[in-house]
Amino acid sequence: MAALDSVSLFTGLGLSEQKARETLKNTVLSAQLREAATQAQQTLGSSIDKATGTLLYGLASRLRDPRRLSFLVSYVASRKIHTETQLSAALEYVRSHPLDPINTEDFEQECGVGVVVTPEQIEEAVEAAINCHRAKLLVERYHFNMGLLMGEARAALKWADGKMIKHEVDMQVLHLLGPKTETDLEKKPKVAKARPEETDQRTAKDVVENGEAVVQTLSLMEQLRGEALKFHKPGENYKTPGYVTTPHTMDLLKHHLEITGGQVRTRFPPEPNGILHIGHAKAINFNFGYAKANNGICFLRFDDTNPEKEEAKFFTAIYDMVAWLGYTPYKVTYASDYFDQLYAWAVELIRRGQAYVCHQRGEELKGHNPLPSPWRDRPTEESLLLFEAMRKGKFAEGEATLRMKLVMEDGKMDPVAYRVKYTPHHRTGDTWCIYPTYDYTHCLCDSIEHITHSLCTKEFQARRSSYFWLCNALDVYCPVQWEYGRLNLHYAVVSKRKILQLVAAGAVRDWDDPRLFTLTALRRRGFPPEAINNFCARVGVTVAQTTMEPHLLEACVRDVLNDTAPRAMAVLEPLQVVITNFPAAKALDIQVPNFPADETKGFHQVPFGSTVFIERTDFKEEPEPGYKRLAWGQPVGLRHTGYVIELQHVVKGPSGCLESLKVTCRRADAGEKPKAFIHWVSQPLTCEIRLYERLFQHKNPEDPAEVPGGFLSDLNPASLQVVEAALVDCSVALAKPFDKFQFERLGYFSVDPDSNQGQLVFNRTVTLKEDPGKV
Repeated sequence: MAALDSVSLFTGLGLSEQKARETLKNTVLSAQLREAATQAQQTLGSSIDKATGTLLYGLASRLRDPRRLSFLVSYVASRKIHTETQLSAALEYVRSHPLDPINTEDFEQECGVGVVVTPEQIEEAVEAAINCHRAKLLVERYHFNMGLLMGEARAALKWADGKMIKHEVDMQVLHLLGPKTETDLEKKPKVAKARPEETDQRTAKDVVENGEAVVQTLSLMEQLRGEALKFHKPGENYKTPGYVTTPHTMDLLKHHLEITGGQVRTRFPPEPNGILHIGHAKAINFNFGYAKANNGICFLRFDDTNPEKEEAKFFTAIYDMVAWLGYTPYKVTYASDYFDQLYAWAVELIRRGQAYVCHQRGEELKGHNPLPSPWRDRPTEESLLLFEAMRKGKFAEGEATLRMKLVMEDGKMDPVAYRVKYTPHHRTGDTWCIYPTYDYTHCLCDSIEHITHSLCTKEFQARRSSYFWLCNALDVYCPVQWEYGRLNLHYAVVSKRKILQLVAAGAVRDWDDPRLFTLTALRRRGFPPEAINNFCARVGVTVAQTTMEPHLLEACVRDVLNDTAPRAMAVLEPLQVVITNFPAAKALDIQVPNFPADETKGFHQVPFGSTVFIERTDFKEEPEPGYKRLAWGQPVGLRHTGYVIELQHVVKGPSGCLESLKVTCRRADAGEKPKAFIHWVSQPLTCEIRLYERLFQHKNPEDPAEVPGGFLSDLNPASLQVVEAALVDCSVALAKPFDKFQFERLGYFSVDPDSNQGQLVFNRTVTLKEDPGKV
């Protein structure tokens, strides 16, 4: 019956019946709206008109401090606040002024109370906006962006009614242009937009060079310094939309500033139960980068609250990856550092009537609408005794949990704060048999470390209310949680569980298999950390989730390696070539530039003897039209030697297979310039080269619509090709694991850790840029 009454009350405000029923599902919103509507009816003494009802709904859904509800409803009901603009200003005012009492004179001035905007003022403001754009308006007519006129008029008359401005714009434009013609009714041609993965309005700026627009990517530090303008200043947490204040907030913030000195503090809080992936690179860059860009500090805090899944190797690997990307934590901390304090706060939460011990099983808590706990209202003393019993190991796993009394944004009710686990902890051993959950631990550890900006990915937005609620329920310093969009890649799987399945199925070797997009895998493949950081900068500090194409990451890798990877020569499919008229009795020493475009970076020496090896694809007995490399009657140059070779004889085995070539040579300047110059090796080293392609065949291997058989059915059988007897010039003989080279005409390669004395192993990092003119 109560639900029916509420539906009737809400529809009386102008809500549709469906919207009214949806509102009822949100207990916090429906209670606040019910109170607002009841008070407004009492003030008005009659039914509520739709315009007032719309404002009351906006007020109830956006107000974060229930103490201000009655105050604001009185202004709406009395029609002192009667526009959306005024309501927004009022909500902003009470959010930024959490202390009692409110200065009503200042409030009314800031919210435009009593300000009267006449029709004549609106007419003049619209006329001024039209005159400013008159020439363009006459050319573009009704294809002109009329929102621009409305925006300028509203800027001039902040408290004017938006509907009246729109009506006046429509009337004056009609008077100027006359009725719409057929041409006006045609759709405006669409201007091609840049693909979101190629540029982002927040990360790029346009400049003009030689008459053409050129996109310049802002550095990550420039972007993050820009974000500082949008984020709150340390100590001004209460100015953040949605931040919940209490009577203790200002004192807590004052104490916080005394400890931090107003310095920005962030943290990167990974769970040590897996290897970091490309998405974490954005998180690392964002958290460490934001602190660095604003002269702050960043903690590396391991969220080690689940001993069942944590391993020592993950702690080490995570720290190594943070350092590899170029960041040094201000301090390395662990959630387990604070277990004693977290437990004491849990006891205090029970004492305050905000938590209780529950015996519902895990399966009973699953789903969207689990049944409320029958133990929610058990006596405080009983919960205290039971929680102590949990601490002493008197319950089996799953028999008891500690739950907090709140409803989260996603409708989840009473999240678990503590659960029983008898797995020894890697740091605390058997000291504890109860462990806190993420929902309980995260905000309190942030509070202990006096974090100013708790930066996390968008999926944690649903936990923001519990973040604020818990800090305020315990009267401790409450940081601000800010969310940003996750970074994903097509043709990739980054889930820890699914990578373990790939390893178990033998599809990849381990977490660092170069076909994966874990950071250890990318390092092993040869991706420079600078390239990954540049890629994160190119993606930008976006709020929306971003799914990028792998080739954009590879482009960043090429940009870095082109300037940092010295050149060498290697042959994947060797074909022996004997120079019958070699000009010297022994091999010549050839000086090869490490970077042909900048010879100031030095040279390395390679031997050039009478026997060389070239790629089999660089020779054809019967070439197709346009083929420019070695063939009958078509000589080629050997790179860096100053010599040209010309085919003399083709040597074949008994079965007709090509075995070797005999050629003659001449100085390159002693005749016509050849059509092509090819790479070669002489007196080479034998090595193993691993060529990698995409691990999956479809863009979204985890999407059942795209891959009905599941991601394991989408594996690319050609994702790894091993060349066991490739040849490489001797300049790389002393190379160490992770050293990088450009093998001329082939791509960028990195020395794999599998290499040992006398047997180098190279991973192809990326191919060279495609050259449409190359044949």
